[in-house]
Amino acid sequence: MEVLAKAAGLSVANASRHLQILRAARLVQAEKQGLFVIYRLADLQVCDLLSAIRLLAEARLAEIEQITRQFMQSHPDLEPVDRETLRERVLSGAVTLLDVRPKEEYLAGHIPGALCVPLEELEGRLDGLPRDQEIVAYCRGPYCVLAVEAVERLKARGFNAHRMEDGVVEWRSLGLPVEETVVAAESADMNRQA
Repeated sequence: MEVLAKAAGLSVANASRHLQILRAARLVQAEKQGLFVIYRLADLQVCDLLSAIRLLAEARLAEIEQITRQFMQSHPDLEPVDRETLRERVLSGAVTLLDVRPKEEYLAGHIPGALCVPLEELEGRLDGLPRDQEIVAYCRGPYCVLAVEAVERLKARGFNAHRMEDGVVEWRSLGLPVEETVVAAESADMNRQA
């Protein structure tokens, strides 16, 4: 709870209330593990719902398209990699895939083969990244700027880097595989540190 509240910029009480509402709506489920309660999506159809809401907003609100266009024009060297191209490149081993979200999000679900390199750790991990292979970074979806920031940092240091527009939610809603890393003791340690 503390980790989620901190990541969302909410008080613990406010984050708890949001989760209670989502649980009452049966969009998330909770499982008690020792002193901790682990929340997760109740069903993969929740991903479909989130994608549908995003697509509806994009179709109905011209401001979204305008803001997106302005943002991308201010970052002209950041061409996204579409999911078909990415899938081909990942399957052939032609790219290094970076998940630049916080570690807790990576553990909850990530694209198979992705390396967990949270944005705040990127600078310290550059030496371990291949310079002779294309790097593709992804984060929370088309409006998340973590991957944009990662790609800018990588390109500034001479890496051949691109961003993937889709995040795990979009990946799941397409029926593509997502790996989860459930480590109860690690989750407990993260909660204690928050």
